[in-house]
Amino acid sequence: MINKYLAETMGTFILVGLGSLGILAVGGPSGAAELIAIGLGFGLALLAALWVAGHVSGGHFNPAVTLAFLLNKEMSLSDAIGYWVGQFAGASLASLVIWAVAGSRQAVSQTATTYDDLNTAIVIEIVLTAVFVWTILAVVKRGSLQAPLAISMVLVGIHIVGIPFSGASVNPARSFGPAAIAGDFGPIGVYFYAPLIGAVIAWALYRLFPVDE
Repeated sequence: MINKYLAETMGTFILVGLGSLGILAVGGPSGAAELIAIGLGFGLALLAALWVAGHVSGGHFNPAVTLAFLLNKEMSLSDAIGYWVGQFAGASLASLVIWAVAGSRQAVSQTATTYDDLNTAIVIEIVLTAVFVWTILAVVKRGSLQAPLAISMVLVGIHIVGIPFSGASVNPARSFGPAAIAGDFGPIGVYFYAPLIGAVIAWALYRLFPVDE
């Protein structure tokens, strides 16, 4: 059982670590090309994580995804808690590595999710998380061999359209890691409750529009 939690830790580590390196590599989302590069960084990082660890844990790597599967009665509460611990630990470990590689906590803070307007960020995080989690529930139910690619490409799109408005977190662990290591929890709240609300909406939509196996 512990292998599932370790898989979530390592998968989240890959997602947050490679995605954060992508942000640093292009100097942040300063233009369209940088947005695309960062989106691809996170999307391809998720694809790698799904390929190497998804077969062990199901490849959540995101507390919002785990919440949706818990609501759908596809896992126990004890497993969900283990997944959440692993996800937050993996994201924090990834940001520690970023600190070690870049040599400063300031570099870690550059990988954190931020927003300009709180109300806009709330709406965007709820909507984008709902789309992302609903996609995951649907493609996993279908059992498609292309599920990892489909999920990863949706995450690419979410980053491209969402970063200018909310930072495109859609993942409480992804936002927690850089905030914890940088020591700045200022804007962290929205990245916890908004994605979780989005996950509940995604689950409700999934139940409203069931997918045939």
